[in-house]
Amino acid sequence: MDKTVAIFGASGKLGRRAVAMLADRGWPVRALVHRTPVEGPGVTSIRGSIVDPAAVEETVRGADLVVQLATAKEDAATFFDVSVKGTFHVLEACRRQGVEQFLLLGGDAAYGIWFHPQPIPIDENHPLAAYPGYYAFSKVMEETMAQQYAVQYGVPVTVLRSSWVCDGDDLLRHFSLLRNVDPAEPGHGFGEITDEILALVEAGEERIPILTDAAGVPLRRHIVHIDDVMQAFGLMLGNPSANGQAFNVAAPAPFDYRVAADYLSGRLGRSTVEIRCPDYHPFEINITRARSVLGYAPENDFFRIADRAVEAAAG
Repeated sequence: MDKTVAIFGASGKLGRRAVAMLADRGWPVRALVHRTPVEGPGVTSIRGSIVDPAAVEETVRGADLVVQLATAKEDAATFFDVSVKGTFHVLEACRRQGVEQFLLLGGDAAYGIWFHPQPIPIDENHPLAAYPGYYAFSKVMEETMAQQYAVQYGVPVTVLRSSWVCDGDDLLRHFSLLRNVDPAEPGHGFGEITDEILALVEAGEERIPILTDAAGVPLRRHIVHIDDVMQAFGLMLGNPSANGQAFNVAAPAPFDYRVAADYLSGRLGRSTVEIRCPDYHPFEINITRARSVLGYAPENDFFRIADRAVEAAAG
């Protein structure tokens, strides 16, 4: 049966894809619009802001499913109102009106990823432990509120905990010395920036970084392609078996920075350079629950994500 879906953050990278997916399903969408218009078949736009409880209430009214994608990243002036208070307003509307599912976009930032030692793969029972910054803090706060609304009021909560979402040439931006090292801020972006690396940046000579730990061992980390996030989103949305659970969503396996950099070096014809990051730690995301409960089957490993990024950058 068709479901009416209320979406907050519909104009964002994931929101636009979600609206398109729902149009393909023929499910009506109610989207709260603050600045960027949201249009498409079956879309009803409600003007307002997530910081306004009346606008949130109007958006949720008549919806079967509610999706919270809105976030403010590292903006100290807005993150609390948008991410924390905004999610509170959405949860309140869900509590008052009654919905079949509240789906929250969480993130691996809530686990602290490479800012904390991760001796075993991170599964959904791993304690939430944000890394420094407003964004990771807000992810923990959103999840905590949602889980308490499930306990206190029986709101049917599903959390999609996504790894860093790659789309277009996002991956190449990360594997770029020039984009991630600022001579005015020697530690910006990566770890220990030597005089040799600063000289390369000042000369405008691009390199592909190999990030290592304090002992010089290449780091391992997990990412995910936007197509696989949307696959998981489609499997969770409106699925009663997903209610009351959080799901890690990531690529089939983590990548090793040396292997990754060598592969991109071959694709792009650029040299690599090692950068020690003594404050970072390797990590891996366990996606067994999403595989077994939802049938999640990510199609994009690091190499396919890299190939797609190279193709996107080329045109």
